[in-house]
Amino acid sequence: MFEDLLSLLFPETCYACSGSLARGEKYICTNCSVKLPYTDFHVHGATELNPLQRRFWGKVPVRFAFSYLYFMPKGRVQRLLHQLKYKGAKELGEHLGQRYGSLLSDYHYSSQFDVIVPVPLHKYKLRRRGYNQAESFARGLSQSMKLPYSGQAIRRNTHTGTQTRKSRLDRWQNVEQVFEVASPEQVQGRRILLVDDVLTTGATLEACARALLAAGAEEVSIATIAAA
Repeated sequence: MFEDLLSLLFPETCYACSGSLARGEKYICTNCSVKLPYTDFHVHGATELNPLQRRFWGKVPVRFAFSYLYFMPKGRVQRLLHQLKYKGAKELGEHLGQRYGSLLSDYHYSSQFDVIVPVPLHKYKLRRRGYNQAESFARGLSQSMKLPYSGQAIRRNTHTGTQTRKSRLDRWQNVEQVFEVASPEQVQGRRILLVDDVLTTGATLEACARALLAAGAEEVSIATIAAA
């Protein structure tokens, strides 16, 4: 009864539409959950039918490339990512990771990876934000896929600033030399699932994948919350 009173006085709201959540709903209301623009990249695996896979061809060897959602400006996905990155909703990243991890597990992808590695934030941005949104997503994936994750395997040595308004060439030059593997023993000979919140040009993920492969990772796959 006390919880019902609290929910009446201070209703929890949906991170996608800001509407009130009904009993049993968590973070995202049922209406938004149904209408989110889900991808089917996992169905096609590492084939030419997976458009995300093709985006890395000729750039960096990637075993699998997946995203949970399509990014659409001014839509539900952008609002979710804004809440995750700038409004302190790190529990949302974990929730999305659990949901997507369960889906990937249903398609037997858990056996394809040894460890989950989130794209790191520079320590300056980490201090400002208080958490790494990619690590929240990684934690959720780890729980539902029953795989370990390492938030310390790779680090960002240079604060590069936002990538939002940069061209693909500028983005690549911005991140080309900024990542290094801090704990090679955590990646050597292992199949890495590299994760981030959103994939736009792919420059950051390419740079991280190159660093992991150079440090001895057997192979690198990629998963993000959304893909533009």
